[in-house]
Amino acid sequence: MKLLSFSEGGRESWGAVVDEAVVDLGRALPQYPALADFVGSLDFDRRDDIAAETAGLKLSDINFLPVIPRPEKIVCVLRNYRDGMSTSGEAAEFPPIFLRVWRSQVGHNEAVIRPKVSHQLDWEGELAVVIGKAGRYIAQADAWTHIAGYSIYNDVSARDWQRHAQQIASGKNFVGTGPFGPWLVTPDDIGDPAKLKIETRVNGAVMQSADTSMLIFSIPRLIEYCSIIFDLVPGDVIVTGTPAGAGFTRKPPIFLKAGDLVEVEIEKIGVLKNHVIDE
Repeated sequence: MKLLSFSEGGRESWGAVVDEAVVDLGRALPQYPALADFVGSLDFDRRDDIAAETAGLKLSDINFLPVIPRPEKIVCVLRNYRDGMSTSGEAAEFPPIFLRVWRSQVGHNEAVIRPKVSHQLDWEGELAVVIGKAGRYIAQADAWTHIAGYSIYNDVSARDWQRHAQQIASGKNFVGTGPFGPWLVTPDDIGDPAKLKIETRVNGAVMQSADTSMLIFSIPRLIEYCSIIFDLVPGDVIVTGTPAGAGFTRKPPIFLKAGDLVEVEIEKIGVLKNHVIDE
């Protein structure tokens, strides 16, 4: 099943995608104000029955919001693809992570904003994992039971600001630089998330092409590690890292400019599309 957050007529809601329709579950289930509330509930196991009983909107009539618009935590992982080691350094013993703020996010089909203070805006197509069940000190063997679903993230980065210091968060949190969407796909529709093709295109040209079998730190390992540090809660997002092919690694480097179209496609999930505008 595909679940998403959206706005329609100035009202924010969330729902399920059925063919080309959106089932407005925010209206049908007011006890769950947001998708994050629903994925952490017992009713999440009844999602197919709930969606089937409710009328829908046209998919073309909504505006996509980030899948989880206001997650408590967005944990992003660095240097997590084997094909990227030649340009990103040695693999770490532990997952290198940083945090992104929710206000940096944008939805599918919304604009990525190139900051007026940056001339090195770059793409990073990534698989995102959404937490559905809270936990701390989660064993890898139990990690799968804590996943609500999977989505697509584009960890757009201001490289010049990222290099201001050893800590890179300044280049990762500008407003309008975190595309997240178009929807969450539940695990029953994904199967093994370690066998998904991932591709990033800029104006139709393929810039990144890999599959998630190349992850250095597996999804269960990332959940285990993050849950040692944080209380993971429903709606938290773990962004699992990007493969080789980012713009700053190219010779000469390529950076995003106004008018560019960036598409990140992940097998069994879909395509996240965003155009670029100047601030």
